[in-house]
Amino acid sequence: MALEKPKTMDDMWKIIQEQQKQIEALKAKSETNQVKTTATGDVKTLERKTDILSEEVEKLRTNLAIPEEAKYKSMYGLGPAASKVYSVGKGLSLGGYGEANYRGVVSEKGDEHNSADFYRLVLYAGYKFTDNILFNSEIEFEHGTTDKEGQVSVEFAALDFFFNPMINARAGMILMPMGFINQIHEPPFYFGNNRPQVERSIIPSTWSELGAGLFGQLTPELSYTTYVTTGLDATGFTGKGIRDGRQLGSEAHAESFGYVARLDYTPENIPGLSIGGSAYVGEAGQGKLYAGQKINAFTQLYEGHLQWKYRGLELRALGSWGHIGDAELISQQNNETIGSQNYGWYTEIGYDVLPLLFKDTSQYLAPFFRYEHFDTMAKTPTGRADDLSKDKQIYQVGLQYKPIPNVVIKADYRNITNKAGTKEPDDFNLGVGFIF
Repeated sequence: MALEKPKTMDDMWKIIQEQQKQIEALKAKSETNQVKTTATGDVKTLERKTDILSEEVEKLRTNLAIPEEAKYKSMYGLGPAASKVYSVGKGLSLGGYGEANYRGVVSEKGDEHNSADFYRLVLYAGYKFTDNILFNSEIEFEHGTTDKEGQVSVEFAALDFFFNPMINARAGMILMPMGFINQIHEPPFYFGNNRPQVERSIIPSTWSELGAGLFGQLTPELSYTTYVTTGLDATGFTGKGIRDGRQLGSEAHAESFGYVARLDYTPENIPGLSIGGSAYVGEAGQGKLYAGQKINAFTQLYEGHLQWKYRGLELRALGSWGHIGDAELISQQNNETIGSQNYGWYTEIGYDVLPLLFKDTSQYLAPFFRYEHFDTMAKTPTGRADDLSKDKQIYQVGLQYKPIPNVVIKADYRNITNKAGTKEPDDFNLGVGFIF
């Protein structure tokens, strides 16, 4: 017996009702004495139809629970592939992403050379225990193999507890909710083979810490996230910024803590627009002595961001500023000048041109441009010289092509300059990325 595959719960109910009518008719016929010789055959027919009904209902449940085409949607501040667990009914959810690229150095300088790298392969594993409690995680494999410079790390691994849309809780290894890239860094969803340098040197993406906090939707237009986490460790601060001060949940010092909060506003009357900001503050000294003294390495980092997606247009802008307390003592202990202030900003724009050429295409082709300016030594401690090579500008142009929404092919060219005038090589980058 062939049934048209139902697409909704209403379709399923109609099929069940129709088959139930047939079963009832067979029951009535088998119970009468009018046609005794066919009663046994009718009962067998009834049993066969009952089996068919059970099989079809089970197939239907499977098709409704596991759609043939995955729908990717960003939820609760995570990337679309990382958000899969929020859409399952119950149980295990698997996803992931990967990216590989080739870098060609246009002007040779010192040890710079052309290179190719399977940059990362990431696996998302989540488990939905109930409608109110779930676990989500990201395990990342970098640079192909640990035999060389590759590494394996847990980017996040947290339990979510849902109470109501306004107040929910998260605890474990969590992504710091700052900027664009730190939470949503899957390759189809940012331009270029290289993530914006401002969101690596100033906002140290990817940045995760052990902690707990709240998140939710205050209104349909306003969402928030706030956590208490393990703090940064100033022994890792360098002239290049605070990036190496991340503790990343690895036997982290917990003498002092960090506090981070984020707000995002998405006005309903301007589709595709999102405006927001975040702030991090925390003591980074972790109770240690620096140059023989206990320090007050109070570290602050603030950022504001804007994103607008309208038809084929994609526009982003982000600015960030940071301050480090007792930078002179940290500089003495770490044996290099640490900037007491840092800042960076960038803007980028891209436009999907394929709909202009092919009206109903589902493919995507966007030329883009990005400009970045950042300085990890915007201000240095008294008596310490500024390193103008840390004051950089990056101009980047490229193309982004998606034959399907979850596969991307990227090509871009970067020009990097610094205020000291020292030569930094331009590079050409070609890569592929995917999510699943």
